[in-house]
Amino acid sequence: MTVTAPARPSGAAVARDPLLDNAKFLAIVLVVSGHLIEDLRDVPAAHALYFFVYLFHMPLFIVVSGYLSRNFTFSPGKARKLISGLAVPYVIFEVAYSLPRLFLYGKLEISLLDPYYLTWFLMSLFLWRLSTPVWQQLRHPLVVAVGLCLLSGTSALPDELSMNRTFGLLPFYVLGLMLTPEHLDRLRVRRVRIAGGAVLAAALAAAFAVHTLVPTEWIRWRHSNHQIGVDDLTGTLIRLAMLAAGAVLVAAFLAVTPRRRTWFTGLGAATMYAYLLHGFAVKVAERFHDVLVNPLGVTVMAVLGAVLATLLCTSPVRRAFRWAVEPDVSWAFTRLRRPGKREPAAT
Repeated sequence: MTVTAPARPSGAAVARDPLLDNAKFLAIVLVVSGHLIEDLRDVPAAHALYFFVYLFHMPLFIVVSGYLSRNFTFSPGKARKLISGLAVPYVIFEVAYSLPRLFLYGKLEISLLDPYYLTWFLMSLFLWRLSTPVWQQLRHPLVVAVGLCLLSGTSALPDELSMNRTFGLLPFYVLGLMLTPEHLDRLRVRRVRIAGGAVLAAALAAAFAVHTLVPTEWIRWRHSNHQIGVDDLTGTLIRLAMLAAGAVLVAAFLAVTPRRRTWFTGLGAATMYAYLLHGFAVKVAERFHDVLVNPLGVTVMAVLGAVLATLLCTSPVRRAFRWAVEPDVSWAFTRLRRPGKREPAAT
């Protein structure tokens, strides 16, 4: 996670941008709290908060992921990191999240091409990152990405490779690729930060006003227009509105995020731990639905989400689960094989 910085001596550590780590930590708090109250949406306030958070929390992660992928190439080091940082953890957690179904229901269903539960993000990010060199060579990459997003809504795509979300949320990844440090610097202006706070407050109020009128599936990006129950023209307009709302809220959130180092800045570098591990706590909490489905239960779960997200980003958790989230698979790689010169044909 680097930003453009003055030249530094060879071997010196590359500085991290506190803004990005702060934003990632605050976003993972929203993710974990949102998942913990997801099963409690019979409470109107929980449904409204869920709707508000889901408008932008994953778009935010995806934009930041795109921004941090701007220098991705197919060089040996980057390719190995792609495999060890996304592909291997995907397999590990795809299996891990399938085990509770085995213990509870006697079913072991594992499909590496059909992501289960939280693992869709790893699958989609893997595919987005692979496509990075393509977007960097197109003249109008964001226009193309939006076009693919809108077209994907007109077809019932299969669940394999998380295709609905991969295409639906693609514009946010490409938007991140197009951003520069100068774009982020513009968010430091005081009037922009004030406007960002006002936009978030207005969006929260709007969520409470319309959350019962908008099908939840629109904010999950999992289905086509017809599966949600609208024609393609209506669905296309709604998707455009969702893309615009997500982009505006991501900008507003980044504008109000502290740019200085804070007590949680370091934790923001470990949000993948919180993302991949918190799902087990969510599955346990679902067993207590009848007790928690009330305003007090929603409040408790939201607060617990913030605490849990914080704990899962700490050093002890990282040490305990590095084997799964950041596995060392260097043993599986060899030097890059390059085609040798062709020998002249025998006469």
